[in-house]
Amino acid sequence: MKIVVLDGYTENPGDLSWEELGTLGELTVYDRTPTEEILPRIGDAEVVITNKSPITVATIDACPGMKYIAVLATGYNVVDVNAAKERGIPVSNVPAYGTASVAQFAIAMLLEICHRVAHHSKTVHEGKWTNSIDFCYWDYPLIELDGKTMGIIGFGRIGKATGKIAKALGMKVIACDSAPDEQGKEIAEYVDLDTLLSSSDVISLHCPLFPETEGIICKETIAKMKDGVILLNNSRGPLLNEQDVADALNSGKIYAAGLDVVSIEPIREDNPLLKAENCFITPHISWAPKEARARIMETTVANVKAYLDGSPINVVNR
Repeated sequence: MKIVVLDGYTENPGDLSWEELGTLGELTVYDRTPTEEILPRIGDAEVVITNKSPITVATIDACPGMKYIAVLATGYNVVDVNAAKERGIPVSNVPAYGTASVAQFAIAMLLEICHRVAHHSKTVHEGKWTNSIDFCYWDYPLIELDGKTMGIIGFGRIGKATGKIAKALGMKVIACDSAPDEQGKEIAEYVDLDTLLSSSDVISLHCPLFPETEGIICKETIAKMKDGVILLNNSRGPLLNEQDVADALNSGKIYAAGLDVVSIEPIREDNPLLKAENCFITPHISWAPKEARARIMETTVANVKAYLDGSPINVVNR
């Protein structure tokens, strides 16, 4: 059986091993696959593993030997799952590998905004402290989080993990979610979206990207926020209307934003957020600690094994 990995580099740039996956079949791993190379590289492979390389209905129809698709991520919008289902091809994802890493990163962005650690370290190395007439200085307001309110939109696994850390920092946590549960109530007070927008000092997005959540942060919802709110998004880029957020940053309505995702990745030169005030942007790395990527590898191996055993798991298109 042939197994092909179309874009394995970001999952494993060399610090993990494909060896166990290779015991399951004839394995070919490509670091990256240009769109025009997807068809020839899949060829007659039975198992296709992808991260961001798209598997369209045209690709599925052109590769009749393909019987199983595994995604090296939780999100699976790169695969036409309905077309795969119609053709009897199960598609599996990795549902819960990055909860701790993504929550940790959201808080890391928040703490950077509150303390500007990188900036102040840079100025010290440049000699500003050496030449200071005082024993200390700070170039930006320093913000204490204790007693402030964090509003979390989307209170699933990652939202709850983020809420736990915020609570440990002394913050009041409120959450908006379509399916409140008892575990969530132990961490946060559930509120409606308008209440969350108007009450929060920090708003953190952890909801999936659905038609109803696309552009959930826009001119209209920003107007309902407190002046000087901090916005965090390491969920999905299209949750924001990027021009509206940039405008709010430039006007000071939003004090600062910490963003690990944007609408088109890699980020385009004309993205308005690149020139917005107090906008911290990182290159979609919340998910990428080695520990989290090791869980992706382990789960993907388990997914392929289960398919070979005739009982595929983590199937998103049953």
